[in-house]
Amino acid sequence: MTDEIIREQGPTKGRYLIRRNGEEAELTYSVTSPTLIIADHTGVPDSFRGTGAGLALVTRMVADARAEGFRIMPLCPFVNAQRKKHPEWADAFAV
Repeated sequence: MTDEIIREQGPTKGRYLIRRNGEEAELTYSVTSPTLIIADHTGVPDSFRGTGAGLALVTRMVADARAEGFRIMPLCPFVNAQRKKHPEWADAFAV
């Protein structure tokens, strides 16, 4: 997966997205404080399935959490499943 991941953030909500052929894969989150965000939803269109788009979005969120000093509360089932598969990410999660 070599698509660019775009991050959009407002004061209380944000998302990571990958655009391809007029479609978007996204991981949305809510900002609860400067040090905690809640990953709420990951949506990947059928055309993206099997490409690693969802994992790429979570990987970017983990990298940003480490770089910027916030932690992730994984309410999204996909994000939580990826957290469990990647114990090396434990420092980025508030669980």
